Amino acid sequence: MITKRIIPCLDVRDGRVVKGVNFAALADVSSPVELGRYYSENGADELVFYDITASAEDRALFTDILTQVASTIFIPLTVGGGINSVADFERVLSCGADKVSVNSGALRRPELISEAAKKYGSQCVVLSVDIKRVDGELHVYARGGREDTGMEAIDWLRRGVDLGAGEVVVNSIDTDGVKGGFDIELLRAVCEEVKVPVVASGGAGSADHFVELFRDVPEVDAGLAASIFHFGEVSIAELKKALDENGIIVRR
Repeated sequence: MITKRIIPCLDVRDGRVVKGVNFAALADVSSPVELGRYYSENGADELVFYDITASAEDRALFTDILTQVASTIFIPLTVGGGINSVADFERVLSCGADKVSVNSGALRRPELISEAAKKYGSQCVVLSVDIKRVDGELHVYARGGREDTGMEAIDWLRRGVDLGAGEVVVNSIDTDGVKGGFDIELLRAVCEEVKVPVVASGGAGSADHFVELFRDVPEVDAGLAASIFHFGEVSIAELKKALDENGIIVRR
């Protein structure tokens, strides 16, 4: 069995980590540099850094804060926000990122995925998709969850992988910040169609939710969360102990 990954997420706005519910009502949490260092030293397998307003504000990702975060951690770093070109990939990678996450930029120009995969390898290209149920359908949202594209989510994920994405992050807007558990139904649907690593995001409120995730959707490779880690509700060490006790293989 493949080792499952635990990934804290830093949603960064104006140089600070923030967290909300259903992609709204964002509240200040901490410094991304301090949090990044803490997670690197306390058992996180990877770290995700999202500049969450870059796309909505039509600007480039803040690289000064990113460079500081990258210089203080010793785990793989995935970075996203305002990625619209191969040049943006280059800029973020040069700041210390290991993988680059694309969302709105790929929706506007899907060939960005194939261009980046050709230049840097599929393992470097992460397709992050914000998904919400609309009248019984799974819709893709753009611009930080602000804009309903009307696109069917599973079709878009499948297309993105065909274009060269080496990993996908499935962000459930319906469960984001609610702490009621991951969107198991959505993740099962994705894993049936996508044969690259799948990262589950949105809904974690306890260690039991991660146990449920990996038990009920064993194809999922990683669980991503923010607030339960940021506010000390569950430590990564406690989480990994609970997973290990339930027969789920994790790095210790």
